[in-house]
Amino acid sequence: MEKRENEIAAMIVDAAIEVHRTLGGPGLLESAYEEAMLWELRQRGLKVERQVSLPITYKGNVLASPLVIDLLVEGLVIVENKAASQYNVIFEVQCLTYLRLSGLKLGLVINFGERWVKDGIRRVANGL
Repeated sequence: MEKRENEIAAMIVDAAIEVHRTLGGPGLLESAYEEAMLWELRQRGLKVERQVSLPITYKGNVLASPLVIDLLVEGLVIVENKAASQYNVIFEVQCLTYLRLSGLKLGLVINFGERWVKDGIRRVANGL
């Protein structure tokens, strides 16, 4: 299963570089990059869900406010899109929490706010 997740991750990274290049780099809202990523990933033949609700359970009770995953690719890889001028390690912590709560193993945090998007891509693993 790890191989499949790694193959998907490679496709996501390629798509992010294409989106960043085509949109002209940083400066747009996160939602614009997210929508472009959705289109780009689907063009590559991947099944992608956008704004996926992930219920939070606390001591057996489902909380009223679920987490919302930006993109879920092939049901296996979480993508959290950011458009921050400065990267914050909390982005990775948030992604790891999403992975733990969903039972998934791999997530990517993509910060489109970087001058070079490759510098803003972080891989987050949950037991891989």
